[in-house]
Amino acid sequence: MGRSPTTAPAQAPFDAAITGVGMVTAAGVGVERSWERIRAGAGTAATDVPALAGIPADFACAVTDFDPSGLIERKQMWRLDRSSQLALVAAHEAVTDSGLDRDSWDATRVGVVLGNGIGGAATWEKQHKVLLERGARKVSPLLVPMLSPNMCAGYVSMMFGARGPSLVTATACASGTTAVGTARELLRSGACDVVITGGTEAPLVPSLITGFGQMRALADRRDDLSATSRPFDADRDGFVPAEGAAVLVLERAEDARARGATIRAMVSGYGASADAFHATAPDPDGGGAELAVRAALRDAGVGPGEVDHVNAHGTATVLNDATEARMIRRVLGERPAVTSVKGVVGHSLAAAGAIEAVVTALSLQEGHIPPTANLESLDPELELDMVFKAGRDLRAEVAVSNSFGFGGQNAVLLFTRA
Repeated sequence: MGRSPTTAPAQAPFDAAITGVGMVTAAGVGVERSWERIRAGAGTAATDVPALAGIPADFACAVTDFDPSGLIERKQMWRLDRSSQLALVAAHEAVTDSGLDRDSWDATRVGVVLGNGIGGAATWEKQHKVLLERGARKVSPLLVPMLSPNMCAGYVSMMFGARGPSLVTATACASGTTAVGTARELLRSGACDVVITGGTEAPLVPSLITGFGQMRALADRRDDLSATSRPFDADRDGFVPAEGAAVLVLERAEDARARGATIRAMVSGYGASADAFHATAPDPDGGGAELAVRAALRDAGVGPGEVDHVNAHGTATVLNDATEARMIRRVLGERPAVTSVKGVVGHSLAAAGAIEAVVTALSLQEGHIPPTANLESLDPELELDMVFKAGRDLRAEVAVSNSFGFGGQNAVLLFTRA
């Protein structure tokens, strides 16, 4: 892919090779199952979420058929919050996919960077109930390590003996994207040779989901739950909460080529910004998000007219979709084919950007853009080339993945075909 001479980056372009991917989503455990359902545009929202029984917002995109016992010993599993369990399964798949041998790598040069927003929410809620009903002496001594957000990265480091930097990024719904961007910087700076990166979240607990409901952020359509999440649709009315995890293995491009690794795509640019506007509402003109997109373009040395595909944040909330659509049109024009995977897998908060990073990499590798599920009637005010009804075969060379979070925190990754 050629670099645009008119958009020189602040420093030399740098490609981080994606050599391994792993996913655990409501669409399936493992990349193959998740990708198949995402390509098919089949929604996953349902009411059979035991943890949410009895509250008004009792539906979600939950991970089913999840049994980590083959990977995590049962005596250790009860010590881990679900958010860490999801991360470990996704990380194991990603490292296996990369073909790297932990017995031969320099563990001091292997880092872990994961996005996580709320830590062990289920553990916290459960143990608080124990405290109130049974007293302080019955509270688990493992409460703190189970709920601390940093422990998802800590346990992944332990699993692989990775002794480089171990970090967790917390930028709300942009956390997974921020993590991948941070991981790329660790490679570019020379601090690491390999970084295991992504995001995880297990937020399906009554108090948190009720909080989102009270904010009127959640979808409320119940006639067909699998079609409830409707990004960019004229009748969209909110997001569907989800859990999940996704992990990518990043290496310097030259290192990956030297060992003959399969490179799925390159992370070639990263941008971050703040709206500095409101705690939960987006900047109405999308100015903060635009700063992040332009920063990612500049970092990669790519012009706006070269972007073929956008994996949108696309939450299916009225304001966010409208703001993002206007920004994409203003900055990138009418060229990019746009999709959102949240119609299938829901909104998994801190894990969303990592899941979308994996999907974007697969889209470039396979030359196929999955459809925006449940988009039946495009909002006429949103002038985008949306991929919906069916996926689209497209040999995209450059793709952008957007993530925006509460607090006005924006993060954008730019991918190029390997």
